[in-house]
Formats: sequence, structure tokens, C-alpha cells
Amino acid sequence: MVFKLRVTCILGRFLEEECVRTIAMHESSSLYDLHEVIQAAVSFGRDHPFTFYTANSGSPWAEQNWIAEEEEWADMERAFDETTLADIWPLGRKKLYYWFDFRDKWIFEIRKMRSNKEDAKLAVPMILARVGPDPRQYGREGL
Repeated sequence: MVFKLRVTCILGRFLEEECVRTIAMHESSSLYDLHEVIQAAVSFGRDHPFTFYTANSGSPWAEQNWIAEEEEWADMERAFDETTLADIWPLGRKKLYYWFDFRDKWIFEIRKMRSNKEDAKLAVPMILARVGPDPRQYGREGL
């Protein structure tokens, strides 16, 4: 099954404009795959640690539940590589969040959208729609 995901950048040190991407991915895709697709969708460099967590609706900071709590980075990456989108959904009233670059706090809210029969024919992963420009990962040019 193909999942359509709405990925909204809700926080980031240099976020200035709305940034929403609609992405199609197979349900067997891993969270590590999702990390890679989000990075490509916003043209970020893959040069910082990241994590995924769920939180209650309304706030990305409310009752966070970390997807991987391993202490070693290699163990966390392995956990993200072994956790599929199908393992995550359904979430009920919770939302999935992707936190990239812990210092600059790039936070993306990820919502699963309704899919239809035509979505099953998509070559995935695929960026289906873009709203707003890519955020500048490091702010003004030259910094």
C-alpha cells in the first residue's frame, strides 16, 4: 500500500515561510527512508543527527514518545531503518514528528493522508506537491 504523507515544517531556526511537502511512500518504507525523502524534499544537507517521535495532537512538545531511545547513534539509525511506516500508523490522536539538527530545531509534522486506488500506481518514493520554498538550512548565504 502507498501512503501519502503531508510533511509540514513547523519550526526551525531559519524558517521564514510556509513549507509543506506531500510525499508518497510505500508502507514498507523505513523511517530512515522517510528521513532521506524529507531531506531531498527540502534540499537540506544530511549533516546532522535526527530523530522521530510521536506527540499528542496540538503540540509537538506534549507527551513525546521517542521512536528510538538507544544511546549510540549507530543503534538509533538501525532502529529507524528497521521501523516501517506500517509500524507507525495508525497513530490515533497522536502525530508523528521528525526532528532534524537538534541545535537549529528543524521540526516537521508528518500526517498520513487518505489514499485512493490511483495512488497504488505511483512510482514511490515521490514528491507529489510543494507549498512554499525550501527553507534555508543555515540562514543567510555565506554563514
